[in-house]
Amino acid sequence: MNFTARKASRKWANGAFGRIEPAMVTAAAVALLLGMPSGPALAAKAARAAPWDGLFSHLEPRARGKARHAVVPLPKPRPDEAPSAEPDEADKEQQESPPHGKPSEQAKPAPQPTPQPSACRLALTDAIAIAPSIPDIRGVGGCGGEDLVRLEAIVLPDKRQVSVKPAAILRCTMASAIAGWIRSDIAPLAERLGGRVAELDNFDSFECRGRNRIVGAKLSEHGRANALDVRGFKLADGTLISLTDRTVPRQLRETVLHSVCARFSTVLGPSSDWYHEDHIHLDLMERRGNYRICQWDVLDPLPQKAPLLPAERPDEAPPREVAAKPEDAKSGAGKPEAEKSDAENPDAEKSEEAEPPREEKPAKKKRRQNRRS
Repeated sequence: MNFTARKASRKWANGAFGRIEPAMVTAAAVALLLGMPSGPALAAKAARAAPWDGLFSHLEPRARGKARHAVVPLPKPRPDEAPSAEPDEADKEQQESPPHGKPSEQAKPAPQPTPQPSACRLALTDAIAIAPSIPDIRGVGGCGGEDLVRLEAIVLPDKRQVSVKPAAILRCTMASAIAGWIRSDIAPLAERLGGRVAELDNFDSFECRGRNRIVGAKLSEHGRANALDVRGFKLADGTLISLTDRTVPRQLRETVLHSVCARFSTVLGPSSDWYHEDHIHLDLMERRGNYRICQWDVLDPLPQKAPLLPAERPDEAPPREVAAKPEDAKSGAGKPEAEKSDAENPDAEKSEEAEPPREEKPAKKKRRQNRRS
């Protein structure tokens, strides 16, 4: 087939190619638009993706949305049982932290509950004893206690005070028992002696230790602030009455013994053990069945020491009888009294002639043989 320009010009008119180019461009653009997938098609294609396509998707940074201002939550209200913070630290925290809410609400501190006094604390007034309250003590192994006071003095019914030296740290119940003992028993006893009690000698009160100060022993009642060691009391004229002194009248010490054993659950004194020979231990230990211990022997004064040399024989004492020697018995010499008795009693000679006197042999000492046991 022969194709020439002349033949072409015969088949297509002049300028036909110029009109075909815009049409072809338009057709290509329409085909491109028709071939592009739409939104639903893209979604379906993503759903048909392979399971391993999103294996490393977490490594790709996620697109962050628009920044938002975070809302800072307000702190929870302080509980009532929480301890109060120091004023300096509270002011510092308020200055550093930005205020939230109304200024008036931030200025008011959280209300703190006030502890209610016990029945013993209400009864132990200044008219009975000078005993200010002190904070509770929390020690190791149960050492310490609650409702504690510092017993400084006991007020008598006539408003006079009996000082406790040194001041004793005790539980309120123990301090109340000591005050009642001094007011009801010791003060009237001192008046019967012709004086008035002015001071109570405190040997030991609260001390976190074991019984009898033995390491590892059971906690003493002193460690619970429930015991007091007393050595004695002093009168207003300076007379010191020691409860373990044997020279103090026995009746006085027995009176004190009966009074303390009726008021306290434990009383330990001389002869109870080696640890209470110079003081009296008093406590209010609670035992099963209200069991009480009262061990205190009121001892008599020690006897005076015997002299080194024997006393001289008085002149009015009868003469001493001297034993006769064996030689004098044979010869008969040196016994005028024996001769007189023989003369008065003739039967004695007959008895001597019938039975000659036996010779007395000196006693021999036997040597002790060492025997092995």
